[in-house]
Amino acid sequence: MGTMDGELFPRTRAEVAPGAVHVPHWLDARTQRTLLDACRAWARPPAGLRTVRTPGGGTMTARQVCLGWHWYPYGYARTVVDGDGAPVKPFPARLGELGRRAAADALGTRAASGAAYDIALVNFYDGDARMGMHRDSDEESDAPVVSLSLGDTCVFRFGNPGTRARPYTDVELRSGDLFVFGGQSRLAYHGVPRVHAGTAPPELGLTGRLNITLRVSGR
Repeated sequence: MGTMDGELFPRTRAEVAPGAVHVPHWLDARTQRTLLDACRAWARPPAGLRTVRTPGGGTMTARQVCLGWHWYPYGYARTVVDGDGAPVKPFPARLGELGRRAAADALGTRAASGAAYDIALVNFYDGDARMGMHRDSDEESDAPVVSLSLGDTCVFRFGNPGTRARPYTDVELRSGDLFVFGGQSRLAYHGVPRVHAGTAPPELGLTGRLNITLRVSGR
């Protein structure tokens, strides 16, 4: 019996903050596998998985690859300006469709109308990786951000637009879960304080956690 069937309290869709919705089990096993295979291809050089350096001189513990536009702290470029300099990999149309469908499922069709997703940030977390509290504020669009989880379960801390501190809510994101935030919560601080190593579905064949974040650049 899988954990989904054997749980005392089945996980249900929840609005964590105004405009921020968690939808458990949104991706089926086959779609997760397809996305994982795609992530493995995207992670290869050139313009592959890289360590992100922060303006303060540190490095992010989650490694990242970008599609469509290359994100680096406080900006976007068409080449990997803080890596190998190669052109960023193209953004696949199927991810754009997935993004629109996710936003519509979570927030309603009006929230997703006209949202032309054109950026994907794929973050890879090993068991020790974290992500500090930050806002997704380098885009020129207020379209909802779509986050898809593969592999290990993590603690996703979702806060408020005003401060990195409380109030925030800790949400458990498992493989296949969807989290969408827009509207009043579009610029809320959020981060990943913990990854639970070894919790990925065995049949997926992934050690660690992959997070695929879809955004609209507005550019």
